[in-house]
Amino acid sequence: MNDFGVRAVDVVVIGAGQAGLSGAYHLRRSGLAPGRDFVVLDHAPRPGGAWQFRWPSLTFGKVHGMHALPGMELTGADGDRPSSEVVSEYFTAYEDAFGLQVRRPVGVTAVREGGGGRLRVETSQGVWDARAVICATGTWDRPFWPRYPGQETFRGRQLHTSGYRGPQEFAGQRVVVVGGGASGTQHLMEIADVAAGTTWVTRRPPVFREGPFDEERGRRAVAEVEERVRRGLPPQSVVSVTGLPVTDAIRDARDRGILDRLPMFDRITPDGVAWDSGRTVRADSILWATGFRAAVDHLAPLRLREPGGGIRLDGTRAVRDERIHLIGYGPSASTIGANRAGRAAVRDIRRLLERPADSGAPAPLGVSAGVSAGVSAA
Repeated sequence: MNDFGVRAVDVVVIGAGQAGLSGAYHLRRSGLAPGRDFVVLDHAPRPGGAWQFRWPSLTFGKVHGMHALPGMELTGADGDRPSSEVVSEYFTAYEDAFGLQVRRPVGVTAVREGGGGRLRVETSQGVWDARAVICATGTWDRPFWPRYPGQETFRGRQLHTSGYRGPQEFAGQRVVVVGGGASGTQHLMEIADVAAGTTWVTRRPPVFREGPFDEERGRRAVAEVEERVRRGLPPQSVVSVTGLPVTDAIRDARDRGILDRLPMFDRITPDGVAWDSGRTVRADSILWATGFRAAVDHLAPLRLREPGGGIRLDGTRAVRDERIHLIGYGPSASTIGANRAGRAAVRDIRRLLERPADSGAPAPLGVSAGVSAGVSAA
């Protein structure tokens, strides 16, 4: 700590979910010491990343493709336990096993230019000074709420996936579920067993995927996400381009008519939703399973966004500032993708740290062959 109360480290890792812990593991493995050479800051109250906030009915057995963190397998997990409990316990053990010394709860408010080519990381618990930053903040803190005419007139309840706590709160209600992703279908199938009636609406027809998710499918899915990131557009999640796997539960819900999808309504009324065709549906609750956006507002002072609204990456590096690495963003937004991206980010950061510390702010990089390939969806 210097005379101004600013703590100096080589690297600040923001976020202690799958991506942040992967980055921290590889930093430690590369020879950097937790607490001395790098620090991990997490705004959550306890270990577990976004998993700790998942609804209790999302048991570990329902989770698709939870990949183990590097260096420590997740074994013997009870598939009937809530995933929030299983993953939180696993992350706790992981942090302890590798001595990562995660500081929490610490909210990062801004990352801005510091002096001598360093970065100033401003937080709820003071300021850190660093030569590089790994941003692994995910999306959970930025739920996306679409806007539709009449939304403010609805007399029932509106909530987002981020506030969903299980089907029991919809017992006896008429519920409109909005969204064609994994969360939307899971919510819908759970709620249908207790609700007076459900209506499923999506902006586009949902894509169901039969058969295994093989390596070729994985490459194609990641390539779509990579292309958007290359162009500086806001990324789609990897899962959004893989389609929904057809399970026994999906087949049963189809047979029961639960997954009979309607196109997106045109407006919301005090009593429900309506289409310009004249169709109306009465509702007590509207559940918006409409996804999330990348939680990167704290990077705004560095002006990393492209005109298209996204942050362009070369591998995991921000094209506009090589000191900033994003993990869990775009093509690495899967559990296995985050692991691989953590290793790649640390490899680049080590090269940066080998340069003289007072060489001034790095010049923006040009785009190389593109975002690192070979990340498969989870």
